[in-house]
Amino acid sequence: MLQRLLFAGVLGCVAVLASARLPNVVIFYTDDQGALDVNSFGSSDLITPNMDRLAREGVRFTQAYGHSVCCPARAALLTGKHPQRVNFNQWGQGAHDRGKLRNLPLEEVTLAEALQAHGYASALFGKWHLGGHSDHRPLAHGFDEFFGILKGYIDNYHHFGGHRQPAHDLYEGDAEVWHRGEYFPDLITDRATSFIARHRDEPFFLFLSLNLPHYPEQPGEVYANAYADLHEPRRSYARVVSTCDHYLGRILGTLDQFGLTDETIILFTSDNGYSEEDYSVQIDNHPAGMLRGENYGANGGGGNAGRWIGAKGSFLEGGIRVPAILRYPPAVPANAVRNQAVVTHDWYPTILDLAGLPAPAGVEFDGRSTVSLMADATAPSEHHFLYWQWQHTWAVRAGDWKLIHGGNRGFGTRPLDEFHLANLTDDVPEQINHAADQPALLERLKSAYARWAADVFSEYPP
Repeated sequence: MLQRLLFAGVLGCVAVLASARLPNVVIFYTDDQGALDVNSFGSSDLITPNMDRLAREGVRFTQAYGHSVCCPARAALLTGKHPQRVNFNQWGQGAHDRGKLRNLPLEEVTLAEALQAHGYASALFGKWHLGGHSDHRPLAHGFDEFFGILKGYIDNYHHFGGHRQPAHDLYEGDAEVWHRGEYFPDLITDRATSFIARHRDEPFFLFLSLNLPHYPEQPGEVYANAYADLHEPRRSYARVVSTCDHYLGRILGTLDQFGLTDETIILFTSDNGYSEEDYSVQIDNHPAGMLRGENYGANGGGGNAGRWIGAKGSFLEGGIRVPAILRYPPAVPANAVRNQAVVTHDWYPTILDLAGLPAPAGVEFDGRSTVSLMADATAPSEHHFLYWQWQHTWAVRAGDWKLIHGGNRGFGTRPLDEFHLANLTDDVPEQINHAADQPALLERLKSAYARWAADVFSEYPP
């Protein structure tokens, strides 16, 4: 109780200080990073000093969930809602205006718009992947500045993406730009550090959304020859994880340089688990210079999910668990660990809570602020049920039980029975199907999903 009162007092002081200077917000978002792929989360073979620094200076969430793939995770992060509620149960539209397909609806109030309404300068540098129609790009969703890609991935030097028909994907605002030969993480981090410098005397929101460790696994120069002692595919993957850490270090160093460390809420997390995808070039004269037959995928997967099975594209724990760290020295305990379940759509209300700002008028979040969990390590999770869906595959979790329906469609993940009921406390988690010996629980979770689906799909049917 005393801990809760002390924490509430700190938050009250922060709210008072907010009248003089609202805290900056930085989200450092990686792409396809395994649940344990930070040394402080359990890997012992990685070089991640900056991620580990954040863990020492903030709260490390050991049971944080993203989604199974990129689009829905990003929709949840920026809206605080289940992605199905905001039209993301399928892939978003590409960078074209040939009709309006699936894009983030303009009526949704994104985190950027919520902060912008309180005087924040806002920028997204990196990956968008929430619909490429020119009416729905980042500048239409609360970002003052945007430089990056509209779709799912690019070659980091030539900036072409797409499996069957590679297309150039690099934009400054709404205009296509060309920077052939320049390394994409350098380009976006240069803009991010410049943004911080230009706005250091006013509140700002920076969303730095990397294209790594997502394939193609192209490390930065500083780690291009690192990890000679590791075997593939871990070596290739480790190089791009450490590359992400390098760019996080540049952001932390810029905040330090301008004395903004204590004035900035910083969230580090990822969209989904590590990838096992393998793709090879199917055409001649690839615009990124790759040869027919060349592999540009994840080489079968070099990530680390520890005892959890599954990878990106699945609702097994390895596909949806992600590392997550939150640092804000005035109001977040340092070197703390929280084991309660949290999900991507919790971060929006958490950030508003820490900043002392109200939810936008008329907005109802599916996420819940994690401030109470940071105040008390014994506080229960705010979520009695957790839900995920992508296309026609779904999962629901209650306590230690999780039901996966639809065969667990994924990339390189073995198929499951139509209804796979797993207990996360099993010696071999999620490898045993308990559906036959837990019929009442099976029906309870199916009914919970049905109620949830009726709610979230009310406006945008699957």
